[in-house]
Amino acid sequence: MIDQGFNFSIDMLVDEHPGGLPALLDWVISNSTSTCPRNTSAPECCCAHSSCRDSEAYAHRGYHCKCSHGYQGNPYIIDGCYVPIFIYRYHECRSPDIYPCYGNCKNKPGGYDCDCLEGFKGNATLLKGCEDFGDRMIITLEDLQKATNNFDRTRQVGAGGHGIVFEGIIGLNVVAIKKSKIVVQREISEFINEVTILSQVNHRNVVKLLGCCLETEVPLLVYEFISNGTLYHHLHIKGPVSLSWDDRLRIALEVARALSYLHSASSMPIYHRDIKSANILLDDSLTAKVSDFGASKYTPVERSEITTTIQGTIGYLDPMYYYTGRLTDKSDVFSFGVLLVELLTRKKPIADMFDNGDNLISYFIKLLSKGNLVDILDPQVKMEEGGEVHEVATLAAICTKLKGDERPSMREVEMTLENIVLKKGPSCRGNTSLCRPDENGNSALQTLIEGVTTKASRQYSMELEMLSSSFPR
Repeated sequence: MIDQGFNFSIDMLVDEHPGGLPALLDWVISNSTSTCPRNTSAPECCCAHSSCRDSEAYAHRGYHCKCSHGYQGNPYIIDGCYVPIFIYRYHECRSPDIYPCYGNCKNKPGGYDCDCLEGFKGNATLLKGCEDFGDRMIITLEDLQKATNNFDRTRQVGAGGHGIVFEGIIGLNVVAIKKSKIVVQREISEFINEVTILSQVNHRNVVKLLGCCLETEVPLLVYEFISNGTLYHHLHIKGPVSLSWDDRLRIALEVARALSYLHSASSMPIYHRDIKSANILLDDSLTAKVSDFGASKYTPVERSEITTTIQGTIGYLDPMYYYTGRLTDKSDVFSFGVLLVELLTRKKPIADMFDNGDNLISYFIKLLSKGNLVDILDPQVKMEEGGEVHEVATLAAICTKLKGDERPSMREVEMTLENIVLKKGPSCRGNTSLCRPDENGNSALQTLIEGVTTKASRQYSMELEMLSSSFPR
């Protein structure tokens, strides 16, 4: 009888045959379980567009078959459920007020599918129901393989001593994916260290970590994509013209702001340990983003220094840290001072050597102390600067002094550069130790350059010894 039926009428309730009582029967399928089979389909539901439903009759002691949503007919026979003609003509995706979808909507017979956009997860039928991958720290390896076409070489945008950087697209975001070249415990530790630090840092001049993948031996790190290369690339391109002096000065200030934040404004002080032009990224508007925190260190608030294994880049490395292993905030200050010299001269701290074997910093300070700074300045800077170069050069000299306690803090450096850039009144406002005038009316910034020459030979001989040493990095 499963393929037969009858038409019900209210007249059937009229007793036309004495001794007989009309009845309307309902029934369910019952077996040993009396419920729909678990993890398999009910054999009685023969149609592909049908499903098993536990019956509400007889205290759920059975089940029955029902055509899927949008279908009608007989679910107990093959191809018994069909889509009515009026539904074929209906397109749910064209009626978002009735059938909301905030992702990819795809119409199908009997209904529609609504999925989150690629790179998002959740319920796309709800407003804000899909979660952007940028709000999740853990990203799957499958997502990263799709984003980079399985790490295709054409997607490679950079490479360093530790890893390769790929450009990828996840959802609506262009990202940079950092993949380690080698698998050693040090690399694993540095990648995990970078995740730990950057996940707690939020500053416009620090590259933003979007997430990581923990499915590989060395974690893969996913950052915001910074499209304009590194400061090193812009400074050392071939040709007479590089970044304008105004841009260089602003970039220096932005890096100083980031370091000042890391040293004092974050919940626990962070020492970067590898400030150099190759670790300063620039976006389309030439805004600086400090990157590469693999060597960075947290420092307890109550401690001003920590003893640690030497890490950094020769030419930028604080000589006192190199010899003692004691890392302080002034170690980053030294590296920043080298960066200032690089911005002023367009010379490379390690590659360019000068008279008598001097390296960049030693030669720069000797010329500054003799009043011959113009001999080493980038010609473009000489043409574009408006009288503030000597002050910036002096600041660089103070930042690279041999003794750490004679260097300013990054907050003082930031304030000094802020004054120079803003050009509001005198460059020293009297609110930092660098700018506070002494009894003769001279500021520390104006007088600290004195005496540099007498100590220079000690500092530079140490640096030359460092250059001749074998040092991994």
